[in-house]
Amino acid sequence: MMTLTKNFLTLGELTPDEFSGLLDLSLKLKQDLKNGSTHYTLTSKTLAMIFQKPSTRTRISFEVGMHQLGGHALNLAPGDMQLSRGETLEDTARTISRYADFMMARVYKHSQIETLANNASIPTINGLSDTFHPCQALADFVTILEYKGDLQKIRIAWVGDGNNVCNSLIYGAALAGSKMTIATPENLQPLPDVIRHANRSTSIDLTTDPAKAAQDADVIVTDTFKSIHDTTGANMDKLFPTYQVNDTLMRLAKPDAIFMHCLPATRGVEVTASVLDGSQSVVWDEAENRLHSQKALLVALLEANS
Repeated sequence: MMTLTKNFLTLGELTPDEFSGLLDLSLKLKQDLKNGSTHYTLTSKTLAMIFQKPSTRTRISFEVGMHQLGGHALNLAPGDMQLSRGETLEDTARTISRYADFMMARVYKHSQIETLANNASIPTINGLSDTFHPCQALADFVTILEYKGDLQKIRIAWVGDGNNVCNSLIYGAALAGSKMTIATPENLQPLPDVIRHANRSTSIDLTTDPAKAAQDADVIVTDTFKSIHDTTGANMDKLFPTYQVNDTLMRLAKPDAIFMHCLPATRGVEVTASVLDGSQSVVWDEAENRLHSQKALLVALLEANS
C-alpha cells in the first residue's frame, strides 16, 4: 500500500510517486464505489474537522468519505469549542489528538494549520488556508487524469488570481510533470517560492495576458475573483473583465480542452454561464472527485501512521 508523510498541508510534501499513487487510488475507489464495492478501511476511525469558514464541498466530501470508509466525522465550529474562549490552537491540537485519528482544518491563515499540525500527534490535513488548498488541487489532477491521460503531455492555463488553489496546482504540476501558464495581474501572482520549486522539474510560465495562457491549452482553470479571505472585494477591478473565462477565450485553447473551476462560481464574473454550463466544462466531475481523492488521502495517511 502506498503511504504518505504525516501531514498534508500544501501538496508540496509529496513525492512524485506518492502523488501518482494517490491519483491512481482515487480513481480506483471511484470505480469501486460505482461498481458497488465497499471498503471499510477506516472502521472505528474518527476525523475531527475544524471549520473557521463556510464550506460545502470540503465538509460534505470529508463527511461522506469517512462514512463510506466505515469511519466517522465530527464537525467542529470554533464557536462550539473552547477556541472561542481563548484556548490556544496548540492545546486544541493536543486535545483532539487524544480523541480522533485525523484532523482536518479550514482556516483563515496558513500559519494556523501549521500550528495545529506541529502540535498534533495525528495526521493533519489542510482543508483550505489563505495560501494553499491541497485537497482541491488533488481532486483537480484526478479530474485531469480522467480526461487527459498522460499528465506529462498537457499544459494547464490558470486565469485570474494567483491564489491558494493556484499555489497548490503549481505543486501538483511539478509532481505530475505538467506544464502551466499562469495569467494574472502583476500584483496577484502566485507565491514566488512555489514557482521556483516547481520550475526545477517542469515549466511554469507567468504572463499578464489571458489569451497567451489560453492559446493551445489542454486545460483552462479559474477561481472566484472574490476570495473567501477577501471581505472587501478589493481585487475585483484588477481582474474583471480582463481575466474572465468566456467563449472567446475558450476558443483559443485546443478543441478538446476542458474547463475547470473549484466552485462556488459567480456566473458572469470570473466565468460566463455559457462556459460553466457548456460541453467543455467538467466542474461537476471535479467537485465529485473531491470525495474520491480525499478518501484516497485518508487511506494513505492511515497506512503511513499505523
